[in-house]
Amino acid sequence: MSRVYPFDDAMTARAVIDDDGTLVEWNEGARRLLGHPAEAVLGRPAARLLAGDTGPAVPAGPRWDGTVGLRHRDGRTIPVWLLAHRRPPRDGHRGDWLVVTPLTGAEPPTADDPLVDAGLIQSPCALAVYDDTLRLRRMNDAMAEVAGLPEERLRGLRLAEIGGKQESEDLEQAMLQVLTSGEPLDVQTYMRTGGEQRAHAWLARMAPVRDDAGRVRGVCLAAHDITDNYRARQRLQLVNEASVRIGSTLDVTRTAQELADVCVPVLADFVTVDLLDPHEHGGEPPARITAPVPLRRIAHCSVHPEVPEAVISPGQTEEYPAGSPQADSLTAGHTIVASVTEGDIDDWLTWHTARAQRVREFGMHSSMSVPIQARGLTLGVAVLTRYRRPDPFTADDVLLAEEITARAAVCIDNARRYSRERETALALQRSLLPRSLPRTAALEVSSRYLPAARAGVGGDWFDVIPLSGLRVAMVVGDVVGHGVEASATMGRLRTAVRTLADIDLAPDELLTHLDDLVVRLSEESGADSPGEVGATCLYAVYDPVSRRCTAARAGHPPPVLIRPGGAPRALDLPGGPPLGVGGLPFEAIEVDLPEGTVLALYTDGLVGSRERDPETSRAMLHEALGAHSGPLDETCDRVLHTLLPPGGSADDVALLLARTRGLPAAQVATWDIPADPALVAPVRKQVVEQLDTWRLSEASFTAELVVSELVTNAIRYGSHPIRLRLIQDAGTLICEVSDTSPTAPHLRRAKIFDEGGRGLLLVAQLTQRWGSRHTPEGKTIWAELPVYEEDR
Repeated sequence: MSRVYPFDDAMTARAVIDDDGTLVEWNEGARRLLGHPAEAVLGRPAARLLAGDTGPAVPAGPRWDGTVGLRHRDGRTIPVWLLAHRRPPRDGHRGDWLVVTPLTGAEPPTADDPLVDAGLIQSPCALAVYDDTLRLRRMNDAMAEVAGLPEERLRGLRLAEIGGKQESEDLEQAMLQVLTSGEPLDVQTYMRTGGEQRAHAWLARMAPVRDDAGRVRGVCLAAHDITDNYRARQRLQLVNEASVRIGSTLDVTRTAQELADVCVPVLADFVTVDLLDPHEHGGEPPARITAPVPLRRIAHCSVHPEVPEAVISPGQTEEYPAGSPQADSLTAGHTIVASVTEGDIDDWLTWHTARAQRVREFGMHSSMSVPIQARGLTLGVAVLTRYRRPDPFTADDVLLAEEITARAAVCIDNARRYSRERETALALQRSLLPRSLPRTAALEVSSRYLPAARAGVGGDWFDVIPLSGLRVAMVVGDVVGHGVEASATMGRLRTAVRTLADIDLAPDELLTHLDDLVVRLSEESGADSPGEVGATCLYAVYDPVSRRCTAARAGHPPPVLIRPGGAPRALDLPGGPPLGVGGLPFEAIEVDLPEGTVLALYTDGLVGSRERDPETSRAMLHEALGAHSGPLDETCDRVLHTLLPPGGSADDVALLLARTRGLPAAQVATWDIPADPALVAPVRKQVVEQLDTWRLSEASFTAELVVSELVTNAIRYGSHPIRLRLIQDAGTLICEVSDTSPTAPHLRRAKIFDEGGRGLLLVAQLTQRWGSRHTPEGKTIWAELPVYEEDR
C-alpha cells in the first residue's frame, strides 16, 4: 500500500539561505507570510527582507531562534519568530541555513479538541502530541526541556523542522507509519537534541491518538533517555568484539595492532601501543620499572588513515621521562587519565616539542595510559587519546579500556612466549643444520630450508657428506612432528647419519642402522607403539669416477632426476618403510648419471599443499625444475616460489639440488697387482712415474711409502685379485688398494717385540685421512695425501 503524506508545506513558512546569504529556496508558506513570490526573491540577498538596517548576527552554533522584523510585499513590517538550522554540506551541496516559522502556531487548541486530553502535561516522561498532518499540537514540560524551546514557539512545526537533523527526519517517517497503520512503534536513535550539550541515546515510543469514533487523529510521541543502557550495551559489544578480534595469531605485532584497531573509534580517536624491549633485559620484561623508560612502538591506529598524529613509526624506540603518561603509568602500575586542558602533562609537552605541536594541531584534550600487564609481568603501555570526541574519559571508559587491555595483554604475552620458543627452536634447528655445504669435485649443490609458517619448526634436514674416493653422500630426512623435540631428534639422526657415513656403509645398510636407532629412541621416549617417534630419509652416494649413484629411501619422496637435455622424472626407487617401524628391509638401486645431471631431493612439505593434490604438486615441481637450467640457487628460488603459497608452507620444507660432475680419466690411474711381494718395487716405480706425469713429484716419497705399505698388506693378508688406484684432485692424492677379502685391518699399538702392527700407524702419520670401506667384492683401504702441483 502506498503511503499518503499529509504534509502541507504551505502551513510552514520555509526558506533556505546559502553561506553567502543568498536565498535558494522559498516555499508557498513563505509567500503567504510575506507576499513575495518565489521568482521575486530567489537568487537575491536574504538581507533585503529585513525591515531594519542591520539583521541579527550570524549565529555560531548549529541552531538559532529569535524574533525579527521582516518586510512584507505591501511595505508593512511584520515581526516574525524564526527558527534557523545550520545544515552541513551533503550530497555535493554546500552548507546552508534552513529558516522556518509556523503559520498556525499562534492558534491554541479548542476545548473540544480530542488531542487536548492526550497531552499528559504533568508526566515526567517527555511527551508530545502531533496531529494528523504530523504538526506539533501539545508537548509537556519534559519534552520542552529536551527540545530546548517552549511549546508556544514550536506549536505547528513538524518534528523534522524542530530537530533539523537526519535523525529527526527518520523519526518523522516512523510517525507517519504509525499514523497510517494505526499501530504503535518503538524507534531507537542516538542524537543531540536542542536542549543537550552531548548526544544521548533515545527510545522513541510512538502510539496513535484516536477520537471517540476510533479514528486516528494524531500521534503521541514519548521520548526516554536510555543512554546508560546504550553505553552499557556498547561496552559489552566492544568487549565481545575484542575477545574475537584480538589474538587471532601468535604474532606480537599483529596482536598489538588488533588492540589498537579495536579501540578506534569506539573508545578513542588515536591509540598507540608501546612495549618494553625484551632484548635489553635478557629476553624477559624487567621486574622493576623506573623512569626514564625505553619503549618500542609496536602499533598505532587513528581515525585518520595515515595516522598523522604519530610522532614515531612502528619499530622505532623512544625513551619516556618521568612526567610522561607512559612512564608514570608504568612506574605506578595502574591507569592514569590526563587532561591537556587542565595542564596535567604540560611539563612533558614542554620537554617534547614535537608532541606538543601535534596536541595543538589536532586539539587533543584527554589521554588515558593503560599498562599492559599479564601473569605478573608488565609488557608495555597503551595510550588512548581523544580530540574528535569532545567528552573526556570517564570512569566507565577506564574500566572498559582496562578490560580490553587485560585481554590483549594475555594474547601479547602468549605471542611473546611463542615467538621466543619459536626463535629458540629455530636457533636449535639452524645449529643442527649445515651452515654451509662443502665444495667437492663430484657435485655442485644448493639448498633451502624454510620452517613452517604456523606450526613452527620441525624435523626436516639435509646434508652433503664427503666420502672416500671423492664420492659424496646426499641425505634428506623428515622427523615426525614439530617443535624443539622434533628438532632435537633431527639432530641426533643427522649425527648418526654422518657417523654411519664415515664408515662407508652402503645406503641400504645405513638406513637399516638408522632404523634401529629410531626404534631405540621411540622406546626411550615411552611411546606406546613403534613408529610414534618416526622419520623418513633418503640417502644417495655419487661416485664421480664411475659416474654412478647408489640410493635408498625409507618412506621418503623419491628424488627427481633431470639428465642433460632430458625431462624431469621421478627416480624409480623402492619406497621402503619409514624409520622406526623396525624389522623390514631397505633396497638400494644403482643408476648411471651423465655429467651435468641434476638431482632434486626434498621433503614432503614442498609438495604437501592443502590447496592441491600431491600429483598436481609433483607435476608443478617437475615443470619448475625443467623450466630453468641456470644456477642452482636460482632454480631453488624458482621451485619454492612456484610451489609454496605467499604466506609460507603449513609444514617445514627442505630442498637440496645437486648437479653431477665427472672426474676426467686422466686424473685416475689403476693397476692390477700380482700376488707376489717381490713385485712391489715395480709398482712403486710406476706410481712415481704417474706422479711425475701429474707434476706431483714432491709427493713421490710419501706416496711410495703409503703404496708400499698398503699393497704389501693386501698381498700378505688379502685375497686375489688386488687392485691399486690413484685419484688426483686439486690438492689431494688418494691411494686405494682393493682386494676380495672381507677382513679389514685396524690400527693398534705395537709392542716393543712385535714384528708387525706398525704399517698402518705409519700410514696414519703420513696421510691426512685413511680408512677402509666394504664393497660387494671385498674391501678397499684408502688414504688421502695433501699435494701441491709443481709449476713448470
